[in-house]
Amino acid sequence: MGKQRVLSGIQPTGNPHLGNYLGAIRNWVEQQHSFENFFCVVDLHAITAPHDPKTLAQDTRTIAALYLACGIDLETSSIFVQSHVPAHSELAWLLSCITPLTWLDDMVQFKEKAIRQGENVGAGLLMYPVLMAADILLYDADKVPVGEDQKQHLELTRDIAARMNYQFGNEEAPVLKIPEPLIRKEGARVMSLTDGTRKMSKSDPSDLSRINLLDSPEEIQKKVKKCKTDPVRGLEFDNPDRPECHNLLTLYMLLSGQTKEAVAAECRDMGWGQFKPLLTETAIAALKPIQDRYAEIMDDPSYLDSVLAQGRDQASAIAHITLNRVRDAMGYAPSPPLGS
Repeated sequence: MGKQRVLSGIQPTGNPHLGNYLGAIRNWVEQQHSFENFFCVVDLHAITAPHDPKTLAQDTRTIAALYLACGIDLETSSIFVQSHVPAHSELAWLLSCITPLTWLDDMVQFKEKAIRQGENVGAGLLMYPVLMAADILLYDADKVPVGEDQKQHLELTRDIAARMNYQFGNEEAPVLKIPEPLIRKEGARVMSLTDGTRKMSKSDPSDLSRINLLDSPEEIQKKVKKCKTDPVRGLEFDNPDRPECHNLLTLYMLLSGQTKEAVAAECRDMGWGQFKPLLTETAIAALKPIQDRYAEIMDDPSYLDSVLAQGRDQASAIAHITLNRVRDAMGYAPSPPLGS
């Protein structure tokens, strides 16, 4: 029996940060040899909010290069750009036609983002979860690495697949595979440097709220120095009255590769003046190999082009099998061969 298949992706909006790395990419790298992996740059999702067309293409290449720089292995994984595989858009349309509008109205992230975007909110933001469902279901994914904030989207994906199977398939021959979540407890939710109760996010207007993967040592030092702390001496995990303390210790634990028990013992009697330089040094050291490898990849654009072309071809071959299965189940006439 072959390996189970995993699908995941990141939007090309801004510089990925430690939350993206520790909550997602590093987990992909650690687990990749146990699965058959498809990692995409989800550029179609990137335009559900106002975006800069002048930077979208370069940002897309940046994410792909960072996948490689962080350790994604092409022997076990395919890296591709979502919009390079048109089946994503077609399946999203087909799924949208069987998805009740009330299901989309209930999505928490849509409500939150719609408030922020106000009158500029587009229909694409409402349909975002259906496109996400298409991304996952196209590849018959067994597992989907998700953070806690994405669990609702995956549940919707499962509901859409079940609805498709109920309406157009049967128990012996389901149209779509229903995926399971792959959630890692530690590091699944990295919090902001300026507010330990909020998730680290690329959409936060303050760059001081996050450490980006491509930040210079000077930028990292500045951000850690200015990050929010409390007046209590002695550092501890899991105190609900000290969210920043818990978050910064978690960052140190994950970046240093130590156990929670070891970090708790090391930092128990520390003050912030002693801990912040330690976290700074650890973050700089952890990111340097990624930054060095990223620079090498970006200096060789033909190599990145070849990786994305190979990934597109590998993804397309599987995606079209699934898309044709859905089209057949829904009653569409087969497309004649090109040139016939």
